[in-house]
Amino acid sequence: MFNDKSILITGGTGSFGKKYVQTLLSRYTPKRVIVFSRDELKQYEMQQDFNQPCMRYFLGDVRDAARMEQAMRGVDYVIHAAALKQVPAAEYNPMECIKTNINGAENVIKAALANDVEKVIALSTDKAANPINLYGATKLASDKLFVAANNMAGGHPTRFAVVRYGNVVGSRGSVVPFFRKKIAEGAESLPITDERMTRFWITLQEGVDFVLKNFERMYGGEIFVPKIPSVRITDLAEAMAPGVKQDIIGIRPGEKLHEIMCPADDSHLTLEFEDHYVIQPTITFTSSQNDFQVNGLGEKGAPVPQGFEYNSGINEHFLDHDEILDFNRRADA
Repeated sequence: MFNDKSILITGGTGSFGKKYVQTLLSRYTPKRVIVFSRDELKQYEMQQDFNQPCMRYFLGDVRDAARMEQAMRGVDYVIHAAALKQVPAAEYNPMECIKTNINGAENVIKAALANDVEKVIALSTDKAANPINLYGATKLASDKLFVAANNMAGGHPTRFAVVRYGNVVGSRGSVVPFFRKKIAEGAESLPITDERMTRFWITLQEGVDFVLKNFERMYGGEIFVPKIPSVRITDLAEAMAPGVKQDIIGIRPGEKLHEIMCPADDSHLTLEFEDHYVIQPTITFTSSQNDFQVNGLGEKGAPVPQGFEYNSGINEHFLDHDEILDFNRRADA
């Protein structure tokens, strides 16, 4: 699907972007892969690893609408990964989070429509479902913008979808590298926000593969959610540092005990497929596909029971200690 195509990744120097580029180059022969981000040093460092003739590095900020439109000229597919993601930082700097996560999403949509991009997938987060923090609220607004953009398309061929998944094992700023640093420093205890806390768990490669597959599945307007395991934060700490004391320090600003990816309030819109869920749009599209029970790959889904909620605290699969360590090893690969 991506052979001889031009692909642009916003926030392309982040953990997801680098793994996505690596995967694209190993599996396909794209015409161009454009890394769009605002950090020249990260782009320089990324160029040392990915300098194939198809690679392009484009300095810019998703807040800059004109620059965004210029970057998308001749682009076939867009992955929108740029975002301000740190929950406490968003609580203390709300306007900055809004400018990037909401206004930036609007700029990506307008640029894609102006350039007749074929397909756009925006990365979301479990924190966008029933949000209690500003980061989650901005990503919910972003999700709504990308879904509604399918009606804005009019005569344009551009279609938009969203991928929502949980915590990425080993990504920058996440708990696994934080625990590793503490362990390496010889810490006598690990800080735990709350002993009841659970999270959805996915490796970076799994997230990338899921996004790639959904470019083939999508019609436009879907929120794709993978079926993934949960982890208890206390199990994670025990698996990484057996016998080390755990200090309960309290929940941080804007933090939840458990994460939700498919809210019960959306159960009437949710379809279950073999390895993922799809949340259908709340609005009806006037000029595109509205039947999502059979996707672009011919996979068939079925409605979930009324009141169904995909919640990390009541997930069917919780990782045991060996599985946690295996996830950590795969995250390093």
